[in-house]
Amino acid sequence: MNRAVQLRSIHTLVPGVVVEQHAVREIFAAQPGVTRLAQRLIATSFDGAGVETRHTVLDELDPSAEVDSPRFLDRRSGTLLEPGTAARNDIYAREADRLFIEAARGALDGDPDLSASDITHVVTVSCTGFHAPGPDYAIVRALGLSAAVQRYHLGFMGCYAALPALRAAAQFCRADPEAVVLVASVELCTLHLRSSNDADAIIASSLFADGAAAALVTARPLPTEVPALTLDGFHTGLIPEGERDMAWTVGDTGFEMVLSTRVPQLIGGHIDEALRALWSEDAGVAPGLADHPIGEVVRHWAIHPGGRSILDRVQERLGLDDAQLRPAREVLRTCGNMSSATVLFVLQRILEHEGALPGERVAAMAFGPGLTAESALLTVAGRADAR
Repeated sequence: MNRAVQLRSIHTLVPGVVVEQHAVREIFAAQPGVTRLAQRLIATSFDGAGVETRHTVLDELDPSAEVDSPRFLDRRSGTLLEPGTAARNDIYAREADRLFIEAARGALDGDPDLSASDITHVVTVSCTGFHAPGPDYAIVRALGLSAAVQRYHLGFMGCYAALPALRAAAQFCRADPEAVVLVASVELCTLHLRSSNDADAIIASSLFADGAAAALVTARPLPTEVPALTLDGFHTGLIPEGERDMAWTVGDTGFEMVLSTRVPQLIGGHIDEALRALWSEDAGVAPGLADHPIGEVVRHWAIHPGGRSILDRVQERLGLDDAQLRPAREVLRTCGNMSSATVLFVLQRILEHEGALPGERVAAMAFGPGLTAESALLTVAGRADAR
């Protein structure tokens, strides 16, 4: 019998600069050239985003910071500046590596049974910058991992990318039951926020933030029982009519997000079929589950909080109660949308704050360009888990 593959030792962190949603809203609304219509869109988007605080690596966005040569915000005039993509990426290369290393070290330090010498694979995830050698290399060097560790980087996939990373990690572990995979995601979305009259850009500016997460994936039988999830199955779905509604491109003054107001409706219309495929007979996961309503199959929901309207539509479509969406809404409220790292924040919250019991099912889902819907079925690990 194949060993169960576990996700364990999830570690999350955010940069030290905290920005209040109302303060960011006022900055964007006061920019030169912003039309009255755009000001109304800014007020509606920022106030309705479900976000109260976000975090950024940009020290100059700290209201108490004194900056001699600002690159993103001239506090004397209140003007948002427009550094080029290269300047933004230079900051990414420096700050992202630091956070990748810190998150990865936190995951290792938090596991009582695994150390740097156990790591066989490193999978890194990010869509908010590029550099080579990349974060996978930085982690190996900084943590003293073996030079023979297999390294993989999933880049520019968007908000759903942590789930393909976990799927790849699970496949490595099923192919080699002694494998230990370190998965790490860092996104510095605030490097690309900019003033605009465009509705898609305004929505993105009201939601996105910086954050980092890492975890360990292994099928090894380990002596210490820690909060963990078994990785049972994965599914990828496409919503073809949403191809133009969510996109991520490289512009001259940063990366440019397309996030249309149709996204919540599109997700709501397709989420049921995407999730049900996880426990269909063809998937081979827990036969018989397809005969039961979704609410009976799954107790906990790690929905990527792409925005409050998305969570509202998912909750309504699936008939979930407020407690089941609480982990996603709390992450959105306190941290914003941190792109690919966000779903790991939600999974961590389910394990540590929601009283999840061994044997209970967890459904995870994240959305990204395409329009792509990645989903996973997990089980809370522990002695009551019969796997």
